[in-house]
Amino acid sequence: MDSSSVSLKKFKFGKLKVVRRHLLQRYEHQPFVSCLAGLYSCRWKRYQRRRTEPGQCCCKMWECVFFPFLVGAFCLSLVFLYMWGEAKNDYNNFDWYNYGNVGHWFLWSVLLLILAAVLFTYITLLLVLAVCLLSEGQQLYLHWSHKIGTFLVLGFSIAAISVFSKLWGVRWKTVRLSFQVTAPYLHIGAIAVMVLLSWPVALHAFRMNKKVIQAIIIGPYLAILVLLFLIPLGMYSPCIREVGTLGPKPALIGHRGAPMLAPENTEMSFQKTIEHGGDGLETDVTISYDGIPFLMHDSNLQRTTNIREVFPSNSTQNAALFSWDALEQLNAGKWFLKDTPFSCMGSLSSADQKLAMNQSIYKLSNFLRLADSANKLVIFDLYRPPEKHPYRNTWINTTLEVIRDSGINPHLVLWLDNTMRSFVQSVAPGFQHTMASKAPVDQLLRDNVVKLNLVYSAMSSEDIRKYAQANITTNLYVISEPWLFSLAWCVGVHSVTTNAVHSLKDINRPLFLMVRGKTSPALWERGTQKTVQGLMMVICAFYYMERYLSHSTGRDLERS
Repeated sequence: MDSSSVSLKKFKFGKLKVVRRHLLQRYEHQPFVSCLAGLYSCRWKRYQRRRTEPGQCCCKMWECVFFPFLVGAFCLSLVFLYMWGEAKNDYNNFDWYNYGNVGHWFLWSVLLLILAAVLFTYITLLLVLAVCLLSEGQQLYLHWSHKIGTFLVLGFSIAAISVFSKLWGVRWKTVRLSFQVTAPYLHIGAIAVMVLLSWPVALHAFRMNKKVIQAIIIGPYLAILVLLFLIPLGMYSPCIREVGTLGPKPALIGHRGAPMLAPENTEMSFQKTIEHGGDGLETDVTISYDGIPFLMHDSNLQRTTNIREVFPSNSTQNAALFSWDALEQLNAGKWFLKDTPFSCMGSLSSADQKLAMNQSIYKLSNFLRLADSANKLVIFDLYRPPEKHPYRNTWINTTLEVIRDSGINPHLVLWLDNTMRSFVQSVAPGFQHTMASKAPVDQLLRDNVVKLNLVYSAMSSEDIRKYAQANITTNLYVISEPWLFSLAWCVGVHSVTTNAVHSLKDINRPLFLMVRGKTSPALWERGTQKTVQGLMMVICAFYYMERYLSHSTGRDLERS
């Protein structure tokens, strides 16, 4: 009888505790936690949420299985966003590539950057909400709509990285170059993130009763910390320099003139380069059907002229198959105002707009006279005419005759074409011969090559130093972003071909230059110090968390 009454009292007492718990869950107001749970789980009411009891996992099995997908989506979206952000230097090439395939102009590069940023922000918000909920001891339950969104971000990131790795794999070289500038800053940022994560990791780890689970939680975290501690030992940046070792600022060669300010390969474009203090002019030379060398980069005239309006039936024909009389009828500037090929183009003045509207295809002879009058270096790619062209076998001689007749100082000509180089040296001994690829120093000296013209992804401080010792200078193309120009400056490049002479001319010091001196330690040394400090903070967090939980457990036992 006594036992039954005791059990009845226990039953009533247990039921009362359940009712009391539900009432507390219903009426206890926690706006911060409610907001977190509402955004993450779409559970806006207090009684719909569950607090993690000591020894229990943060969420159910399926939530535990899904959480790595959330982390993976964050990591991959970050990788793609960083990759695409660092590829800004080549957005113009990407957009024109799509123009050739789609048939109409659009700034796809900027759209892709915005999309990548939005998806990364979304997935980062979900991850931050999850960490905050764990810090508050709440169980994780991601709403199904967010799970779909996570898989969309994951799929987009995987597809984008795969496609660009296959079609545009050279961009990974740009990413590796960018680490020479951003690695110290990324390192310190990673340390800051790990320090912020120390409290929720410690809280969740010490809530677990099993040592194995604690090791699974703490082990990867400590492994990442050790990795961050060791990273500065292998970190290299040419922008970390001793005092007085920085070389002169690289010379600026306008890529087809100043294509951000005027239609490329036109007189206006080269005039803009000269006005903004460019040191040289770069272009592309094609020979017309009647033997007139003119400036044109593409194989046909669709992109940079109104060929579809003037000669619609021949719009896809090779540019070299037109006579000069036909080429003179084309407008080479209207497309520039219509398409606005660069996302960072400023608004042109009414005078510049009027001038751009009246640009025509430029003769090589006029281009050389302009360069000579301004005392500017010239470098050009010379395209051999197609089959059955009258000047297919005499294209070198035709070009040399135009150069001679223009009266330009031969020393201003950087001769790039490798065909018949020995013949060119014999008839035009004053040219500065330039090679478009790396080669052994003895071979370059034997061919009287004094400059290398290389794509910027081939940037190497060792090679540049090696060639400079043999009095062979290096030009890199196409560099338009300030960070990439700063890196080239630190590496020791002598000149760069750029779309942005007007902006790079104002850079008087590399943006990320870190001079090692008595009062200014290098950033990687600071990174090492911050790593040690962060590690100590994490250890302290684990220690105080254990003390806090042990005292809390003791108070709970006393109350019970």
